[in-house]
Amino acid sequence: MSIYKNNPALLRSNSSIETIGLIGLGLVGNSVAQRLKDAGYSCVGFDISDLARSNFENIGFTAAKSVKEVISISSLIVLTVYETSGVIQVINEAIEYCKSHEFIATSKKIHIIDCSTGDPEKLETLDLQLEGSPINLIEAPLSGSSEQIKEGTSTMLLGGESTNLENVSDILNCISSNQIRVGKVGMAARAKLATNLVLGLNRAAFAEGMIFAEKMGIDRDTFLNLVLQTPARSDAAVNKGLKMVREDYLPQSRIRQHLKDVELMIAAASKKGQRLPLSETHATLMKSAVANGDGDLDNAAIIRQIQREFKQ
Repeated sequence: MSIYKNNPALLRSNSSIETIGLIGLGLVGNSVAQRLKDAGYSCVGFDISDLARSNFENIGFTAAKSVKEVISISSLIVLTVYETSGVIQVINEAIEYCKSHEFIATSKKIHIIDCSTGDPEKLETLDLQLEGSPINLIEAPLSGSSEQIKEGTSTMLLGGESTNLENVSDILNCISSNQIRVGKVGMAARAKLATNLVLGLNRAAFAEGMIFAEKMGIDRDTFLNLVLQTPARSDAAVNKGLKMVREDYLPQSRIRQHLKDVELMIAAASKKGQRLPLSETHATLMKSAVANGDGDLDNAAIIRQIQREFKQ
């Protein structure tokens, strides 16, 4: 593993940007902020949640009162919002700000790095609408839990024009040095959905196997060790196995968030004339988990719903 992944300061070179704007102050947003802080950047953040803004300040960062305030402070904005409608809203506010005398006098560019998992077609359309504007959109969804993002071990999928990516390479490298370029804006979202499909099903299959083994008299810890030493081993087992064994569902990622992603997968596949039968079953399982109050628990808590299914 590269030493740089855990030392973001070593990835910073000569960026002229000192303060980074951050919109969306949930698990991912806080982890990204920590990466940037460790690299020597200041962060100013905004979230529609008063509690999220307060928590952001409590861990040592500056919270703004609005999206406009963030944009007025920094010309580089990182988005870790829930869905693409949030991305569109931020960019619309950025477009309005670019019409102000305050901005016109600066002759600056605004760089927006979208780290959320979004709707590929909407992002593609948005990028086309921004052609010729002073706003550059870069896709950079992160594959990995909030803990992995904080540690610098997540994988960043990049979509956008090469020049735009190079202009913000210092900041991208600080967030994650493990990067894969997948094409223009829209393609990173497609890549994230496809890889998340496999990840989510691996996690659900592992949880189902654990409950199945438990019903046959094999305890969870023993089953985890079995899986880790057989061809059934997967990153899902490595990263979520102990949480399932210990019934530790403090969120590093949330069931509700992954359900949103799976619904995007199913919709995208439908447009191509494809069904995703396993993902449809997975979505039904997660909807039941949300209905049972588990939506804001870690994705490892899908095992709780599988356990409920066994009892029926």
